[in-house]
Amino acid sequence: MAKKSNNINKISKNRNDLVAFWSVPLPDGTYSIEFEHGTTSGKRILRINGKEILRRDWMFRLVGDEIFEIGKQKAKCVLSVDPLPYFSFCYGLSVNGKPLEKFTEKQNKNLKVWIVTAADKEKYRIVLEKQNLNVWINGNLQETINTFIDNGTEIRFKVDDFDGVIKATSATKKGLVYELYGNGQLIPDENEF
Repeated sequence: MAKKSNNINKISKNRNDLVAFWSVPLPDGTYSIEFEHGTTSGKRILRINGKEILRRDWMFRLVGDEIFEIGKQKAKCVLSVDPLPYFSFCYGLSVNGKPLEKFTEKQNKNLKVWIVTAADKEKYRIVLEKQNLNVWINGNLQETINTFIDNGTEIRFKVDDFDGVIKATSATKKGLVYELYGNGQLIPDENEF
């Protein structure tokens, strides 16, 4: 799934061969992947978050896969270049064996995200992995104290002056409900996927 055109326009001003742009949500952050493909030269350039990780200037074979990893979890990505009629190409991205759209749906179910602005205006991206109750803050795995409470679990952590508590409680019709409290205040969740 390619990102909206306004992001491509910002990025592609100096990149004439930019053919695909994806955003991949992981617990340690959302990764931007750009792919340039020179269809006359076979040139391939792959960037993650603006940093070039692969460059092939002259390739006689214009189709095929590029395999790479992203994130602290080392998610395996396969960028595929497939032929279409009339000398056109189709570009696809799969992450951990799933097409990006399915992977993103799964991440949306498995991750809960909050964006918190602290008193000193510092922003924190707090991510809960629902399956294993890991907490990530700005891309770093956080030490937590987990305790059982009535109808669920509390996950406590501290970062700078922010005392965080994530409460995972069961609700009759909704399954588990995850709420973040920062310094005693309920923080609204962020649906960024």
